[in-house]
Amino acid sequence: MPRIVDEVASLRGPGRTMPAMAFPDGVADFRSDTVTRPTDEMRRAMADAPVGDDVYGEDPTVRALEEESAALLGKEAAVFVPSGTMGNQLALGIQTRPGDEIICAESAHVRNYEHGAAGALWGVSMRPVATGNGEMTTGEIGELLDRMPYHLPRISLLAWENTHNVSGGTVVPVEMMEAGSALARDHGLAVHLDGARIWNAVAASGVPAARYAAAADTVMFCFSKGLGGPVGSVLTGDADLMMVARERRARLGGAMRQAGIVAAGAAVALRDRERLGADHALAQSLGASLAGRYPAAVGDVATNIVLVAEAGLPWPAAAFQEALRSAGVLVGFIRPGVLRFCTHRDVDDGDVARVLAVADRLG
Repeated sequence: MPRIVDEVASLRGPGRTMPAMAFPDGVADFRSDTVTRPTDEMRRAMADAPVGDDVYGEDPTVRALEEESAALLGKEAAVFVPSGTMGNQLALGIQTRPGDEIICAESAHVRNYEHGAAGALWGVSMRPVATGNGEMTTGEIGELLDRMPYHLPRISLLAWENTHNVSGGTVVPVEMMEAGSALARDHGLAVHLDGARIWNAVAASGVPAARYAAAADTVMFCFSKGLGGPVGSVLTGDADLMMVARERRARLGGAMRQAGIVAAGAAVALRDRERLGADHALAQSLGASLAGRYPAAVGDVATNIVLVAEAGLPWPAAAFQEALRSAGVLVGFIRPGVLRFCTHRDVDDGDVARVLAVADRLG
């Protein structure tokens, strides 16, 4: 970071100006929506939060956040956890047994980006559907279920991800989820929804969060991604299942004490969720502007993620990334040859203009 700050300072130079940004170090960070910093309102709420020992169920701020989260999703109860990965893994662990398999998209976060936790923690493995956008049809799910009696491992869980990160924050249609979940339940499977960015799906589709959640027995969503909170996620489900999740949370080291300090910031982020439309509009603007320059490099923008493919650029994606970095703009690769720009509360139109200026300079 210091090297980037030095380069930004040199770019300003005598007589040169740069647009004001939310990040005081002059860096525009599009790598993820996890990089946001607490707003003044969040900091005040965190400083003033009434707290207690959450292990004893005595932190009023955590309890209020859990109750609000569960109510919004139409679930009986919720458990506040430090991270989305922990929330997902608790859901997998309490709804499977060792040796079981989980149906999920081939590119699902629970399969690829949680460091093999499902196998390491619970002794379960994945039976993936070959899809790149998180969509799984009843035909694809049914084909896997039909194979199960033929000496294959028991499949005990279907896992959705919505929005789907790797495909660029795409929204899995709720009707597809409902149909696939109904089929899975007919076969005795439980259903989990990795809804890390479920509020982005709600903002983009207009479908209420509770309808998405009704297609799953457990739902996890993050406060620290699209919502822009500093720390934390929540797992929701029926009350008995969440009691088991609370016990497993302690086993994983996730039982926090005066956690209301961070839950207060998460609560502000949750109540400010209507602002997600602004993130989507900014992503649409960035995507349309880049597509106007390089039509083959940018696809449709569904929510707050813009993917830029090297195959459609006149120069290597790594060269674009480095040129942006030199201009104080951070962006990362979501997979080889594909850059991901993620919009959030701490980037704005001025930061998009900086991206486009670099693209124009590269030609």
